[in-house]
Amino acid sequence: MQPQAKLNARRQLDKRLGQLPSLARFARPPKGWIKSIREALGMTMAQLAERLGVSQPRIFILEQNEALGSITMESLERAANALDCDLAYVLIPREKTLEATIRIQSIKAAHQMVKSTQHTMSLENQALDQKDIENQVLQVASKLREKSNTKIWNFP
Repeated sequence: MQPQAKLNARRQLDKRLGQLPSLARFARPPKGWIKSIREALGMTMAQLAERLGVSQPRIFILEQNEALGSITMESLERAANALDCDLAYVLIPREKTLEATIRIQSIKAAHQMVKSTQHTMSLENQALDQKDIENQVLQVASKLREKSNTKIWNFP
């Protein structure tokens, strides 16, 4: 994908993601969504099992797997349907936008790249002062972003 196409895709996703409410409002309940919603609806495990076409002990396992975070998407979707719910699946960037994620990661990568170059320069008595290093980091980061360089993901 070309750099401009990547930028456009990020902007479109950021726009869609920006419309979502705060993720904190939707943190998984300690006992899981399935059990929480089932209980709030006043539905028994036996009734949910009937709706899913499985045994009652399977509902216990299903709810336990969700609470442990090991449920499959297929099982979660089937349970949601049986509870007359829709399943929403979304990855939300921790930095608010994908563009911000790219910016931060490009700065991390630039720091590592400049640090490596700076080490060589200091061995040759050509070390830069801190302000020059910071400027160089910002320039390298900007170039990495402009080119949508995948190298930024090589740096933790």
